[in-house]
Parts: sequence; structure tokens; C-alpha cells
Amino acid sequence: MPALVLLGAQWGDEGKGKATDLLGGSVDYVVRYQGGNNAGHTVVVGDQKYALHLLPSGILSPGCTPVIGNGVVVDPAVLLSELSGLNERGVDTSKLLISGNAHLITSYHTTIDKVTERFLGKRKIGTTGRGIGPTYADKINRVGIRVQDLYDESILTQKVEAALDFKNQVLAKLYNRRAIEPQRIVEELLGYAEQIKPFVADTTLILNNAIDEGKVVLFEGGQGTLLDVDHGTYPFVTSSNPTAGGACTGAGVGPTKINRVIGILKAYTTRVGAGPFPTELFDEDGEKLRVIGGERGVTTGRDRRCGWFDAVIARYATRVNGLTDFFLTKLDVLTGWEQIPVCVAYEIDGKRVEELPYSQTDFHHAKPVYEMLPGWSEDISKAKSFAELPKNAQAYVKALEEMSGAPISAIGVGPGRDETIEINSFLS
Repeated sequence: MPALVLLGAQWGDEGKGKATDLLGGSVDYVVRYQGGNNAGHTVVVGDQKYALHLLPSGILSPGCTPVIGNGVVVDPAVLLSELSGLNERGVDTSKLLISGNAHLITSYHTTIDKVTERFLGKRKIGTTGRGIGPTYADKINRVGIRVQDLYDESILTQKVEAALDFKNQVLAKLYNRRAIEPQRIVEELLGYAEQIKPFVADTTLILNNAIDEGKVVLFEGGQGTLLDVDHGTYPFVTSSNPTAGGACTGAGVGPTKINRVIGILKAYTTRVGAGPFPTELFDEDGEKLRVIGGERGVTTGRDRRCGWFDAVIARYATRVNGLTDFFLTKLDVLTGWEQIPVCVAYEIDGKRVEELPYSQTDFHHAKPVYEMLPGWSEDISKAKSFAELPKNAQAYVKALEEMSGAPISAIGVGPGRDETIEINSFLS
């Protein structure tokens, strides 16, 4: 049985939660391998809508074990609040596992995040202000706090003091903010220790054993390919690796154990936050996509920027992730357009470019080259097979598949759990 990576092939918000949840009934483990509560997944089950921020989407599937891997940064207050909210709605969260090596977001991380973004002014990155970047920075600078540190007060105190030695200087002298008392942070963190302890485990060992035993393990990325800190539109990116390689480092599983890599694509394109976006629309079409698609960030509450499908970034996602399949979501949103533009290349300094430029400057100046495809007006939300889609919708899907470089194995035709057309099984 396979080990699969499921990730966003655009700028995030492609519908990974629905895709993960769709597979959840057949999957033994669902693993978040990067990011924190700056990611958001909306999953619709029947008439119930669940907004997940930190927890793996598989937590909604009774037979599935949800796992927060070592590559995730965990805000303990958010974690406990999210667990409590699900418990109140009758969701069993007792099977959750959290890596003891995952790093903790503290209140000083969120403080640093917010004051830094304000200080940058018009040069701001557009972060969520939830402390994600500063926590990853501490991890790389080797002054981070890990989940396992909650269970050794002496080590925890030493690490918090070491982290705040420098940060307090920055807060006081650069941002004119009051210094943070280390002991207050220690007590704050220790207050979460016993509540989190039942979930803490050696998740790397558990996951490798599960794969060796033939269990199905699904690795779930938090953001999209173009937000990857190495392969995204830097510096307008997240602080971790949502690309497929991040699943290996963020969960402690070797690349030879991954069987399939599934990219989630919207039938158009959206982005939250600052940064270049070649197909972005500023007209009635953009507003129509936003309204019909319900394009508002699950975590941030910000309206998403909307644009037409960009085949250049889809090809790029196929390349850097080694995608074996695509899951195309929100095809139903495009119902009603007579013609649908698709970006097939860019024009940069008068030249046609069909691959994503490596130069930040070139990408900022890229202008989309569109090909017009015929639209459809029929309601597709009840379609159960590819053949039941209107001919023009079928042609649109086939064109996107050819342009993107990997087969489209599933299509979302509505927000519901059952509003999906499965063309090829991801688990074969």
C-alpha cells in the first residue's frame, strides 16, 4: 500500500483539506509535515463545515490517526483550543500524535512577528502575525523550544532565557517595547505540558513502522508550492518547505518510501498576501471568482486575490515536486463563463517564456499570455463521472492536464465531501 504526499500546487488554499478528507477513510495516518496555524483547511462533511488550522484534516476520519510531525511549529494555545472545539462537536481527537521534536510557538514569537511586520511598513511580507517565521528562525538559529522541552523544566528555563537574551535587546532598543520576563514564558509553557503530554510520541518511529507494515500514510502539506521558502516566490513565502521534499524532513521518512505525490490545483488561481501574481484580476471577473468561490482565507479572514489558471506555475509544481497526479478543485466555480482564459506562457521584456523564470525581477514583470477555452453553463455539481461533465468542461480539464504535465486523477465539482469525480484511484 502507498505512502502519499498531498500538497498545494499553487499559492495554497487549493482545497487540500477536502482532498485529504476524501482519502481519509482509506488512510491509516494523515501527517502534517510543515507550517503551523498560518495554514487553514475547510472540510465540509454533510451539512457540517470544519475549519482546521493546525490539526491534520484526517482528524475528521474515525479510522485515521492524525499526526503533527517534527517539521510543524505548534502554538499550544491554538492546538488545545482547536481540540476543544472539535470535542464539543463530537469529534474524537484522542488518536492525535505530536512529535516531541516539533518546535513551539511562544507568545514572544507572535510579538516579534507583529512588531517586525509593522516596522517594515510598505515593505512588509504579508505574514499572518502568528509567530510562524520567528519560530522557524529560532529553530535554524538553534535557540528554539521543542515540545519535549516541556517535560524538563531546567532545560526549558535555560532555552527560554537564551532565546530572550537577544530578543529583549531588539524589542527594547529597536522597537521601543518592554522586555519580556523569561520566567513568565516558562510558566506559561508549563501550563500546557500535562494537557499535551498524552499526544506526544516518537512519530518518526511510528510512521516508518506503519509504512513497513503496509499501512497507508498520507503526508499533508500546509501551504502551496509557490510559498515554499526555497522554491516559492521569495521573499513572499512561508518559512518552511511545503514541497514534496519537506515531507521527508518534516516527518522523518526517507524519499524511497514515498510512492505518489499528488498536487492540488484550483481550476483558476488565488493568492493571499503580498507578492507577484501574473494572472491576477482586478475587474468584474476577479470579483465574480472571489464571490462564487468563497475566496476568503480560513485562517486569516482576508479576501484572496483571484486570477485565471496559470499553466506555467502548474508545470513548475510538477517539476519541483515530482508530481504523479493532480486533484483539480473548484471546477464548478467556472460555470457560466462563455470563454475562459488560461495562461499558457509569460511575456517578459517582449519574449515569450513557457517556464517559470528563476529571476525574481523577471517574474515580477511577467505578463500572462492567454489561450481562450470555451466555457459551459450547465450545473456540474451532480456529476459523478467524467463523462457526465459537459463537453466543454471535459475539454477544459483535458487542456489543463496536457499543459500541466501530470494526469488529473480527481475533480472537485462542489464543496461537499461527495462532490468529487474520481478518475484514477490515488491508492492503487
